[in-house]
Amino acid sequence: MEKLSPISKIYLVLVFVILYAPIFYLIFYSFNSAGNMNDFESFTWEHYAAVFGDSRLIVILINTILVALLSGLLATIIGTFGAIGIVSVKNAKMRSVLLSLNNVLIVSPDVIIGASFLILFTFIGVKLGFASVLVSHIAFSVPIVVLMVLPKLLEMNTSLIDAARDLGATKRDVLMRVILPYIAPGIFAGFFMALTYSLDDFAVTFFVTGNGFSTLSVEIYSMARTGITLTINAISGLIFVITVLVVVGYYFVNNRSKQAKVGR
Repeated sequence: MEKLSPISKIYLVLVFVILYAPIFYLIFYSFNSAGNMNDFESFTWEHYAAVFGDSRLIVILINTILVALLSGLLATIIGTFGAIGIVSVKNAKMRSVLLSLNNVLIVSPDVIIGASFLILFTFIGVKLGFASVLVSHIAFSVPIVVLMVLPKLLEMNTSLIDAARDLGATKRDVLMRVILPYIAPGIFAGFFMALTYSLDDFAVTFFVTGNGFSTLSVEIYSMARTGITLTINAISGLIFVITVLVVVGYYFVNNRSKQAKVGR
């Protein structure tokens, strides 16, 4: 691997500074006792205490995490079997069509997806709330899981499956003892990606939420419309920390699986 030139290193540093400076600026002032983002007076936890002292915000935080976990789990199950189904299609044209349909959902604007689900739920008479948000999050997370699992399936040597069948393994045994263990890193990656996308989503959720149900992203938007307060900074800081923990968890699981393979 070639070493990066000084210019390349400077460029990378600038990119990361541009990406992370606004986030750290926001988090820095969440500890400001002055109550504004102009002058830092002294360090305080009062804005975080205000978040945890507000029962409504706590409920919204629980809603956000619950939707993210459930949608991530269900999307991972559906996406994993969807990826297996796509790979098992023998017709190359049909497989290409299925992959294209999957990719279209990923590149489609969130506003279009959100508006489509709003029309659908209104048409079939589903009340907007927890169920509508959960279904929508599952829907936009499934294609992501499929993309994360597919590479592991494609790199898998089919002789492993053939050998298992020759030894008398049933279809269920092949799936549970050969395929799923092999593609486990892709499954975990898909789950963590789905979890992160759900936590961060605003556009789709904004369209399909209602009846008193809300998530943090929608609540932050609603609070910001009435005026910026440092409570918003504190909430945003908490979301950032949760996202970082999810990413760290993914890398921890991924590294453990790699070490387990090396140990074998």
